[in-house]
Amino acid sequence: MNKKKILVTGGAGFIGGNFVQYMVNKYEKYDIYNLDLLTYAGDLTKHSEIEKKENYHFIKADIADRTSIMELFRKEKFDFVVHFAAESHVDRSITNPEIFVQTNVMGTQVLLDAAKEVGVTKFVHVSTDEVYGELEFDPTTFFTEETPLQPNSPYSASKASSDLLVRAYYETYKLPINITRCSNNYGPYHFPEKLIPLTISRVVNEEKVPVYGDGANIRDWLHVLDHCSAIDLVLHEGELGEVYNVGGHNERTNLEVVKTIIKTLGKSEDLIEFVKDRLGHDKRYAIDPTKLEKLGWKPTYNFETGIAQTIQWYLDNKEWWKRIISGEYQKYFKKQYSNNR
Repeated sequence: MNKKKILVTGGAGFIGGNFVQYMVNKYEKYDIYNLDLLTYAGDLTKHSEIEKKENYHFIKADIADRTSIMELFRKEKFDFVVHFAAESHVDRSITNPEIFVQTNVMGTQVLLDAAKEVGVTKFVHVSTDEVYGELEFDPTTFFTEETPLQPNSPYSASKASSDLLVRAYYETYKLPINITRCSNNYGPYHFPEKLIPLTISRVVNEEKVPVYGDGANIRDWLHVLDHCSAIDLVLHEGELGEVYNVGGHNERTNLEVVKTIIKTLGKSEDLIEFVKDRLGHDKRYAIDPTKLEKLGWKPTYNFETGIAQTIQWYLDNKEWWKRIISGEYQKYFKKQYSNNR
């Protein structure tokens, strides 16, 4: 009996990379294909422990390269696609929106066309709660799957566009799909430009930690391994055509997150440096994951245990993130956070 083939796009990134490891280790009966272009945020060293396993395969390719992607799908006849590959950093989308449209919208369309041609069993599109826009600070309000899409950044607009394309391929062509929309992820192998790993790395080095505005913006934090288990469940049990929100019920202000990390590492809050707020900075994200919980999912991490584990992981893996934050990333950092108050 032939093994089922699962294509994971963006499997050298943060969430996709954790999902690749999760699937390779959990399902020996599946062949897991990791497709990634290896842009600035792509890193294969995280897969050193699985790269010799028989059920793991790596393919370097651009999802927006129609010719290559169509040839790949015709050759391999994938059974499932789990689509993570995306430009995902809001700050970078404000600086250069075009690449977000090219990758997140056009790349998704290419994958949908390829999946439609070979007749995949299911196409799971991994999206974000940012497509819903922002919530007020009222703690009783949450995003649900019925919340209208009102993206506020070029990044979230590009993800909303790809969500609508995926939905349209289900409605028009009956392509079997699910869409998941997650809250902010954290955990091992998180690229150092994002809030939590950025804060950890800078506090460890006793460098100033930039905080946008007054730090009051609220995010709902989800451990990446809880996210992986949610996608696994949707892949196998999700009702075709449905959207599932994945949230951790761990709301914190950005300032609270930074202070928690500083306290855990035994450093001074004098390291906090408030900088000019980001353009279009959404006030609050918070997800109601009831629909997914009815499918059988529950998060296993609360924020306290998850952040402690994450901080320890970064302390134990300094060589990984120190290599990444050298060179070109430092140039980006200085440009992004130069306009201080």
